[in-house]
Amino acid sequence: MFTVVSENSSATFNWLMTELMKNPQVTAKAQAEIREAFKGKKTIEESDIQKLKYLKLVIKENLRVHPAVTILPRACREECEVDGYTIPYKAKVAVNIWALGRDPQYWEEPETFKPERFENSSLDFLGNNYEYIPFGAGSRFCPGMNFGLANIEVPLAQLLYHFDWKLPHGTNSDDLDMSEMPGVSVQRKNKLYVIATPYNPPIEG
Repeated sequence: MFTVVSENSSATFNWLMTELMKNPQVTAKAQAEIREAFKGKKTIEESDIQKLKYLKLVIKENLRVHPAVTILPRACREECEVDGYTIPYKAKVAVNIWALGRDPQYWEEPETFKPERFENSSLDFLGNNYEYIPFGAGSRFCPGMNFGLANIEVPLAQLLYHFDWKLPHGTNSDDLDMSEMPGVSVQRKNKLYVIATPYNPPIEG
C-alpha cells in the first residue's frame, strides 16, 4: 500500500505543479491564501492545512482532471443491464475514472482547470458522487487516501509558501506538454522543469 500510495502521490504532485505553471492565476491565489494564513511562520504543520480552503480546492480539481489511477477493474456481482447491454455475472468490467471526471454531462468546461467549481459544491472524493471517484467507491474504496493526501497537501503548501515558481526563460504556459504516460499511476510523459526563487516576506515596521 505504501509503495502504491507513494507512486500515486508523486504522479499527482507532478500534475499539480504542471497545472499551477499552466494557470498562474490559480498559483497566485493559492500563494496569497497560504502566505496570509501563515505569515511569519517558518514551517507549516499538517494540522495547519485545514485553514487552507483554496489549496484544498486546487487539489480536488487536480484529482478530477488527473486522477492517479484512471481505470478501476471490477467484477460484476450479479447479472444486470446497462444502456441496453446485458452484463453477465462475474464479467470483468472497467470503470473509466478519467472519462467520468471530464464528462461534459456533469462538468461545465470539463477541460478547464478551475478549482472554483468546487467552492460551493457538495461534491467530494469519498465515493458518494460517481461522476467524481478518484479514490474509488464502495467497499473497495482506496484505504490509502488520507496518507496520499497528506503526502500532497503539506509539501505543496510548503513549496508555495517558501518559493515563487516560474517556467524557464523562453518557455510559456502554452508550451507545456500535457501528454500522459501509461502505467500503474498516470505520469506525465515528459519532465517538468521549473525555477524556484526563495520568497522573502516583507518586513512589517
